[in-house]
Amino acid sequence: MVGETRVTPPAVPGARPSGRRELWLRVASGVVLGAGIIAALVYGGWPFAGIWLAAGIIGFAEWVVMSRTEPREVLIALGAATLAALLLCQRGGAPALACIAVLLLGAAACATVARTPGGRMRALAGVLGAGAVASVPVALRDDPAIGLVGPAWMFAVVWSTDIAAFFAGRKIGGPKLMPRVSPNKTWSGAIGGLVGAVAAGTLVAVAADLAGMSLPSAASLPVVAGASALASVLSQAGDLFESGLKRRYGVKDSGKIIPGHGGVMDRLDGFFAVAVLAGLYLALRGGGLIT
Repeated sequence: MVGETRVTPPAVPGARPSGRRELWLRVASGVVLGAGIIAALVYGGWPFAGIWLAAGIIGFAEWVVMSRTEPREVLIALGAATLAALLLCQRGGAPALACIAVLLLGAAACATVARTPGGRMRALAGVLGAGAVASVPVALRDDPAIGLVGPAWMFAVVWSTDIAAFFAGRKIGGPKLMPRVSPNKTWSGAIGGLVGAVAAGTLVAVAADLAGMSLPSAASLPVVAGASALASVLSQAGDLFESGLKRRYGVKDSGKIIPGHGGVMDRLDGFFAVAVLAGLYLALRGGGLIT
């Protein structure tokens, strides 16, 4: 998680410290996941879309279970069907409004099925959030004017925020960022993550330009740097928001599917917020308000 420092328990004679084991497990899992995502990004098409469809479905299922929203099985099935239909419409060339309509209808169906007023709101929010995660990276990759540069920028900003904040928080420490929400996050980690994201996001734009890849006309280096800073702030806000949700529901992680990291929600809390930002950009670009 962004900017966290972890307290390592006393070492057992003859055993490696659990904090070190956890760090290496996080690194190994991150490398494997990152390599798979980058390979799919380069290939594009359905392999890339399939990864994000799976991420959206698993993340929604984790949310339903964590928030104890009933009926679980029915909601997870409806959510999965909604996300699959959304990706089929999107990759099938349907108009953007038709894709949005599919997502909204599926979200409304989930909200109708949920048994309580609070459950309806949770189901609705869960499907919409999962829809952003599943569809925005694919929409960027499939856009001829953006291609793999858009998702690569998202990954660079979110991953650099996470990594730089983690190590800055561990090495520097200092005042806590929001101790009531996430007691391990520090201001040093937050600032380190911001600096890392600006550097990484700008580097992606420079590398793409040197490689002769097309970039949107508005993507000057100052704009990219500013967008990277905003995305880093949103990523960290998404991380804090999920930490608050886990505290509310009394869980340590959203799931256990990723060794050393927890669940899909734990890895995509910040990415979700950046996906919303990128989705807003696509909407404004589609409306001709920006280029």
